[in-house]
Amino acid sequence: MAAINSPFTLKGLTLKNRIVMPPMCQYSVSAKDGIPTDWHFVHYVSRAVGGAGLIIVEMTDVEPDGRITDKDLGLWSDAHIPAFKRIVDEVHKYGAKIGVQIAHAGRKAEDAAQPVGASDVPVQGENRKAPRALSTDEVKAMVVKYKEAARRAVEAGFDTIELHGAHGYLIHQFQSPGINSRTDEYGQNYALFGVEVIEAVRSVMPADMPLILRISAIEYMDGGYDLEHSIAVAKQYRDAGVDMFHVSTGGEAPPGARKPGFHPGYQVPFARAYRKELGVPVIAVGNLDNPSLAEATLSNEDADLVAVGRGMLRDPYWALHAIQQIAGAGEPPVQYERAFR
Repeated sequence: MAAINSPFTLKGLTLKNRIVMPPMCQYSVSAKDGIPTDWHFVHYVSRAVGGAGLIIVEMTDVEPDGRITDKDLGLWSDAHIPAFKRIVDEVHKYGAKIGVQIAHAGRKAEDAAQPVGASDVPVQGENRKAPRALSTDEVKAMVVKYKEAARRAVEAGFDTIELHGAHGYLIHQFQSPGINSRTDEYGQNYALFGVEVIEAVRSVMPADMPLILRISAIEYMDGGYDLEHSIAVAKQYRDAGVDMFHVSTGGEAPPGARKPGFHPGYQVPFARAYRKELGVPVIAVGNLDNPSLAEATLSNEDADLVAVGRGMLRDPYWALHAIQQIAGAGEPPVQYERAFR
């Protein structure tokens, strides 16, 4: 059996294949209330029909001012649960599993009247509102907001939860020496906020539900952290309860002298390093929409799962097509079987 079409099990989660649709913001909540719309329903369910093993719903925020824009999803209220549950239940009908990425944009909250962050350090080189540093008490309250969002995700029936610790959002802001200039306990240990969020979220998750954390393995801004720093932080996250890392890079600010490659598979070496150093499964991402490259990434044991973002935006049936190309067959919905035989 081809690696891409082989099942994968982590705790109580079993996927029918190794293909992940990663979180990609749709900016489509026209009512600005954080509640998923029919667009989100069709968007995610079509990728389940299209054969993805795991779908991770886009960045979903723990408070209104934690959104990148006011058209993003939220889980700050129990009123959000039914619309998410509708998506989850329909995705399950097609044999896919589904998670949700819980997050806070921090200093990158574009529509917040006053963005907050680990510090009052603004995003370099961008015309954004200056953030206000969270007080120590506000940081502790924020941990509770993540916990409550996770509780709602569990009630909605999600199979897994992903925390967003990448791309310059709030958890990333705390773990970055170039962004976090705090003098309290959250500045003395760059992993502390993330660890407390992980422990709080785990406390409301079933024991057999995996917790994923997306992380930027390196930063590209001048003076940004390197792989050694992020792995040291990630080890604390793992020990606090993270079961799998979704390994990306950058996103914290415009690149300086060190720039991302953007060539196919450019982030795979970081996934490989995490898998080796941390001894837990990893998701690789980054221009992996060539099925042969995705298969090689898995077959070479560089990663346990492959995430294909833009490829799935272009083609909702990317997974079915990739499996057909690599393995010669797959398990399309019965309605589509005659097109795949």
